[in-house]
Amino acid sequence: MLSHRTFIKQLLYKVYFFNRISLTRPCASLSVSPHPTQQKQLVRDPYSLLKEDPIQIISSLWVKSFSSPAETVFPNLTGFLAKFDLWVLAYQRACAHFTGTFPPRNAIHIPTLYSLLSLRDAVLHHQFSWNNKTQPLIRSPYDKYEKKPISKNRMRAIQQSDEPCFQDRVIQEVLLMILEPIFEARFSTKSHAFRPGRSAHSVIRTIRSNFAGYLWFLKADMSEILEHVDTDVVLGCLEKAVKDRRILNLIKSALKEPTRNQFPSDGNEKLKKKKRVATKKKILNVHEPKPDPYWLRSFFDFAPEEAAKVPSYGSCGILSPLIANICLNELDHMMEEKIVEFFMPSKFDSIWKHSITDGSHNPSWPEFVPSSGREKTRKMDYIRYGAHFLIGIRGPRSAAVELRREIIEFCEREFQLRLDNSKIEIDHISRGICFLDHVICRRVIYPTLRYTGCGGNIVSEKGVGTLLSVTACLQQCIRRFRKLQLLKGDKDPEPLPCNPMLYSGQAHTNAQMNKFLETIADWYRFADNRKKVVGFCAYIIRSSLAKLYAARYRLKSRAKVYKIASRNLSRPLRESSNNSAPEYSDLLRMGLVDIIEGVQFSHMSLIPSCDYTTFPRNWLPDHEWVLKEYIKLDDPKFFCNLWREIKTQCLISPQEEISDMVWGYKVNGVRHHQVDCEETSM
Repeated sequence: MLSHRTFIKQLLYKVYFFNRISLTRPCASLSVSPHPTQQKQLVRDPYSLLKEDPIQIISSLWVKSFSSPAETVFPNLTGFLAKFDLWVLAYQRACAHFTGTFPPRNAIHIPTLYSLLSLRDAVLHHQFSWNNKTQPLIRSPYDKYEKKPISKNRMRAIQQSDEPCFQDRVIQEVLLMILEPIFEARFSTKSHAFRPGRSAHSVIRTIRSNFAGYLWFLKADMSEILEHVDTDVVLGCLEKAVKDRRILNLIKSALKEPTRNQFPSDGNEKLKKKKRVATKKKILNVHEPKPDPYWLRSFFDFAPEEAAKVPSYGSCGILSPLIANICLNELDHMMEEKIVEFFMPSKFDSIWKHSITDGSHNPSWPEFVPSSGREKTRKMDYIRYGAHFLIGIRGPRSAAVELRREIIEFCEREFQLRLDNSKIEIDHISRGICFLDHVICRRVIYPTLRYTGCGGNIVSEKGVGTLLSVTACLQQCIRRFRKLQLLKGDKDPEPLPCNPMLYSGQAHTNAQMNKFLETIADWYRFADNRKKVVGFCAYIIRSSLAKLYAARYRLKSRAKVYKIASRNLSRPLRESSNNSAPEYSDLLRMGLVDIIEGVQFSHMSLIPSCDYTTFPRNWLPDHEWVLKEYIKLDDPKFFCNLWREIKTQCLISPQEEISDMVWGYKVNGVRHHQVDCEETSM
């Protein structure tokens, strides 16, 4: 006899499976139809496979990767690929990407678990094909099932659309959770893009701390390599750490261009011009994902060129940035070896005298480099963000030319692609180096000692050193605003009305623009001229809104808008013809209108200054630091060595000190009790 719970589950599955079979028609609907060989596998209970915590599984893989040597090879990862708990977590993350909500584990329906189980079995048995939009094994939770047959034109449009397939996203999430910890332990600390805990801000802070004193800079764009890299080269880089053929074959099939079904076209088909029909404004459902707000879409266009390009390989999706870092990791390790070879210390130098790991002479001011004699230390440093890297050289220009030649030969040997010299530029620090919309330059520090005996003139004009300056590029900001159609002109720019917010209220418009300004201010957090650039951006946005309000409320000029709404546009504006409307304060008290938030940074004093906090020389993200500390504490040899050092140095451990204190309290308590007993007996 079956239990009541098992009988209900089997009954639900039979009803669900019957509905799916009845709705399935060859090339006529988008219903989920399992493979005939998988029907026996779907009978299993998916709840019986949910045995472990997926976060604990991923954490164990991170610990194993970072505790193993860098040359460790993982021959068998199918065990992680077969864990159903990881697939459920991947489904939750995919739903969060498509719908904006992360569904809890106990809210996933039984039919979805069965579909997810069939998708896992199809991957394990080599029966999965990428970009299959006609008969997917699992669908997005908010996709509607088509009960009626779909026309051939509609099917062609669905198949040829560029929208990603939901089940592909789920598989990409699973592969990312398995492969990311393996390669994060192998990646160089010189790369900062598309990695957890690293960002463009860490690049700017590293440049401020470690790139002072360099004369020549090499700036390169490796996008050509990432766009035309061969599949065999990518698989060769993957096979250095992963030997599992099932995962390698899955990635190999994803690296190819997505195949699309070719539908036969009739020869008598004629293109008919359809008349334009008036369409109603679409109203979004409650659970339908909302479009990105205006400030977020605007900031995507405001992003720098180095950060705007995201690699994409076939059907790899979110795996593409990881694959790009895996390929360029070979270049990172080559540059680390070149840095060690190029280093040539000089005893007359005031900073780098002995080793390459010597820090700044003044940790609180690492941007300043004092001037030294003719003999200076030859040194080099390297940093990469995505497909763009920056190399600083303290030495002659011939060394930079030789290094460029070696990089071109390395790329031709490893990636079978030859770069032009124009892709790797060589510039002097005096000309200014533009990287991530920040200009890297130097300023010579002169003494300011003045003596009254010589009329207050400077005695000597000899520079005492150079100061590395990282400033935001104002011209680049003007180009970005011109691209957003908020500005016209170059030398004397003139703001334009913010037309995309024409049909939004004053409170909503100000709130959206404040978020845009906050994002810009955070982006230029480590720029020396942060106040100047953020103040300029705030002026453009505030003037653009003032022109918009002048046109909307028929006030004719920005001056009248500022007179009514104040400088930060926080006071309400209304049309002059609507005099019968109640006051804004009455509507606000009744809760019928929103409070109007003033536009930020209307005064220079409100703009935060540059963040000059020093960046540690051997900086690591928090998760890597915690992971290495956990591995160290988990090793019993660490405690044995620590105990041995305590004994040899005649030190006392905290445990011994606490035990001595407890023992002292006990002894004193017994003695005090004995004394009290003797006094009472007398």
